[in-house]
Amino acid sequence: MAKLVYTSEEILADHPYARLHDEAGYRLHGGFDAAGKYISPRTLNRWPAIRAWDDALKARGHDLIDSSQQLMVRGGFPNAEQQRFLLELGLGQTLWDSLTITGVIEARGRALAENTAPDFQAVIVEDISQTATGHLNKGLLVAHGLDEGGSPERGEGGHDHMWFAVRDLLFGKNAYPLPEVPESLARPELGRLMPQIPAEYEQWILLLMNVLMIEVRAENFFSFCTGVMRDPQNFRDRREAALHAADLVDRIRADEASHVGYLTTVVSELRSFHFRAADGSTVAGEQVIDPIWHGMVQWHAVTNVDFEREQRRKHLTDLLAQRGNGPELIRRFDQLSLKEAA
Repeated sequence: MAKLVYTSEEILADHPYARLHDEAGYRLHGGFDAAGKYISPRTLNRWPAIRAWDDALKARGHDLIDSSQQLMVRGGFPNAEQQRFLLELGLGQTLWDSLTITGVIEARGRALAENTAPDFQAVIVEDISQTATGHLNKGLLVAHGLDEGGSPERGEGGHDHMWFAVRDLLFGKNAYPLPEVPESLARPELGRLMPQIPAEYEQWILLLMNVLMIEVRAENFFSFCTGVMRDPQNFRDRREAALHAADLVDRIRADEASHVGYLTTVVSELRSFHFRAADGSTVAGEQVIDPIWHGMVQWHAVTNVDFEREQRRKHLTDLLAQRGNGPELIRRFDQLSLKEAA
């Protein structure tokens, strides 16, 4: 029978590495096996645990929620061809800014390692000791936070420094001034959405849903980055560095898969449970979770993507308009978007 209960130490355990992970002057998490294959940090037991919890959920007659790329019905902006156009015009700062902002936002994710979720057993009827939900405070949140923001006490960077390394490989260190960083990528609070349960639990469920959808959205950016970096028409004077940067993005992508994995499991488990309501009754988890999850998907996959696209296009077309042939450049830039849609 598969193991379903883990200690924090087991969840946080690393594989034995043959070589540590250093790139562009940054000491990074994870490492490589004897054959040179990258191994994500803290996944010696984390992946087997996620798979075991998934199997146990299915054995109880419940499905995993859809957290696949099919949710992302909108493409990223700019697309790879538009980014090539911007690079050809010497507007590399647009990509520099995106990579820098991503690294700064990833660093904020370390907060997951520094906060403790409430004890969900207090509001759930079923025993959660053998579930992912029951392990949020037994290593899952800490592992996620360390993946994102690193372990400064060990001199080890996470995805924050990995994105900075990607940026530095492409452009060199300190190529442009630091950009302004958005305060949050999460959906704004809309008041109480789950009145059946205490507000503290609702806030954590919304947090986990927001983080899951941010992770799902990230795949668009991964694909965009690797496409731009592996395009032989880009970074012609730094081809080897650009290809290496793409490999580094793929390592981040591999790390993030475990985040999508455990968060998908937790949200799926929550909808399979029964919650204790304030009036002493019980309510099926799917009644609490499903409407909120559908709204979260809609906001992250459509509403916010459309808003960000509009803001991003205004910024980029303002840059193009400053050129002598601005209107023609904007027309060509927009045509590249229409070409992708076609």
